[in-house]
Amino acid sequence: MDLGLKNKIAVVAAASQGLGFAVARELAREGAKVGICSRNLENVRAAADRITRETGGEVFAHVADVSARKQATGFVETVTRHFGGLDVLVTNAGGPRPGGFDDVAMEEVDRAYHLTLASAVAMMKTAIPMMREQKWGRIVNILSVTVKQPKLTLLLSNTMRTALVGFTKSVSREIAPDNVLINNVAPGYTKTERLDELAKDLSDRKGVSVSDIYREWEGDIPMGRLGQPEELARVVTFLCSGAASYVTGVTVQVDGGFVQGLM
Repeated sequence: MDLGLKNKIAVVAAASQGLGFAVARELAREGAKVGICSRNLENVRAAADRITRETGGEVFAHVADVSARKQATGFVETVTRHFGGLDVLVTNAGGPRPGGFDDVAMEEVDRAYHLTLASAVAMMKTAIPMMREQKWGRIVNILSVTVKQPKLTLLLSNTMRTALVGFTKSVSREIAPDNVLINNVAPGYTKTERLDELAKDLSDRKGVSVSDIYREWEGDIPMGRLGQPEELARVVTFLCSGAASYVTGVTVQVDGGFVQGLM
């Protein structure tokens, strides 16, 4: 299937590793021109070089901390200037600190808000007007299955990512007449650096090994294994494409069957 992404211009946040990197690479593989960011110059340049080597695509590396509003909006604006347009936005950010109610200070709530919720809203506020003007755009927010099945030790993620689902659903109705489509993906347990961090946190809390935590997670997944970043990236790439021309306002789980709810 031709996804129609050749020469489309895509912005992918927090893409020097993990899910963001996998998405940027998949978009480049489909022929899109991709702008990526990270807080670390060396890391984002290395990621851009690797994607170019593996795909032959055109990748632009930019340094930005998306939890800072001006840097988040500046990232979108800089990529747009560099490539001369904008067609696709994939919002993404490292997850907030794990913990429950007794673990979380108000300062951490503020940080989680800026990192997880406000960063995505700021990037969308920058990108959507351009997309509406050209009557074409695709936005995908990378969230978590916690928006469908909250985890006790991920209070801040449960809260901020779920708020983004409400934002997406509301905005999708406003921008659909302009052929600008916005969706979420909700990855389950996917083998990334972030998952290693969460496994270490739980192993410390429970007094068990990290490998025990991974076995517990795999036992909860009907497919019996963790996801790979590339599996999530393929779903995101489809939602970013012309092929997904009648899909908007939805949250797609990519979780191996983990979530038990019907909605």
